[in-house]
Amino acid sequence: EMSEMSERSKQNVAHGLAWSYYVGYLKIVLPRLKKSMEEFSRGNPNLMACRKTWKLHILVPLSCDVYDDLEKADSNIQYLTDLTETTLARAGTKKRVYKHSLYTIRDEENQLWHCAVEYATPLQSLWAMSQDECAAFSREERLEQAKLFYRTLEEILKSSKECADTYRLIAYEEPEEAETHFLSREIVWHLRQEHREEIAVLEGSHPHTPSTALDSAELSLQISVSDLPQPLRTDGF
Repeated sequence: EMSEMSERSKQNVAHGLAWSYYVGYLKIVLPRLKKSMEEFSRGNPNLMACRKTWKLHILVPLSCDVYDDLEKADSNIQYLTDLTETTLARAGTKKRVYKHSLYTIRDEENQLWHCAVEYATPLQSLWAMSQDECAAFSREERLEQAKLFYRTLEEILKSSKECADTYRLIAYEEPEEAETHFLSREIVWHLRQEHREEIAVLEGSHPHTPSTALDSAELSLQISVSDLPQPLRTDGF
């Protein structure tokens, strides 16, 4: 009965997507990211001088509107190159390839920034479900699930020792009126914060961890604790 209630309210969707994303992807690639960044930096010391930006910047648009080509999302974002690939055997697939793309971000002062950035791909599933009659997923439900996905993923990653200091979640709500360079400004804001964190560390002061454009408190306004997926069993299994 509890399972049926959870299915009807779609509580398990975002929770499951967040865990799948972590276990099936982030937990695999993030621990290897710093090594790839170090290899790239040795050959391009001027592009990635700030070690605090040696992270995977994960875009989480709450609209779930994901572009396959970041350059089409914002012309101030330009593809630079790919980091070294990681090749593993996974679930019967020989030599499965994992890789990340580096981008050049131009800010409003024409300064160039460089970072690895990509969308959280499970958001494409939430978008597709809202477009499929079989899923019966409304726009409002999609928004709530996107918020729950972010909160769940944030909690998972904060508890992961393997992924510590290898990622930055960038959750945002797009403005009602289209802005040509909204996304590049959002990314640059985070890169600037990372630069400030590194300067604080080098100067010996305690680095202040900035709140992101949308923090967990804001994202939880419309989701009560009772709305979160609960375990079906309480015996520890």
